[in-house]
Amino acid sequence: MPIQQVFAAYDATDKPQPKYYKYCPVCGTRLKLESEGNQRRPVCSNCGFVQFRNPFPGVVVVIEKEGLVLLGRRAGGFGKGKWGLPQGYIEFEEDFLTAAIREVKEETGLDVKIRSVINVVSNFLSPRLHTLAIVMLAGVIGGEPCACDDLEILEWFPLTEPLPEMAFEADRMILRRVQDTDLGEGLPVDLDFAK
Repeated sequence: MPIQQVFAAYDATDKPQPKYYKYCPVCGTRLKLESEGNQRRPVCSNCGFVQFRNPFPGVVVVIEKEGLVLLGRRAGGFGKGKWGLPQGYIEFEEDFLTAAIREVKEETGLDVKIRSVINVVSNFLSPRLHTLAIVMLAGVIGGEPCACDDLEILEWFPLTEPLPEMAFEADRMILRRVQDTDLGEGLPVDLDFAK
């Protein structure tokens, strides 16, 4: 199966008007639209602040156990009522491996060990939400399963059978790729952080 790394739930080339600051969040000076990096962006003439619109960094974790993968039915937000892999945003003060372990614990109650990085995907979810997610493969090392945080139900699904209705196209494609490849494949991870 060919790899896919960009997913769009809308036409990302149809750019909506972005929401810009009117005043500099650093010094309070009124911002002016200027050409910066081949785009017009708000720039502060006093302190040099430039307002960029960047994707939100996140993690997605494929938790595998004996040919089964753990999915959760989403309790709200994007894809409410549909199924997805454990996932979430990377906090500013944490690395992506720590974020993956934390997000899994928050959403599932499980402790995991990250085995490998298996993909990186861009998700254009809406005109206001673009994520860049690092996809990892993990195994359970402890904890008790419970649907927490953004999930209402957890369930193990066999990789050999059809998947339930997925909340995100990226999750569906990630699982299809996992079905078609050796689960040992992937980029090795720093073991000091992956546990």
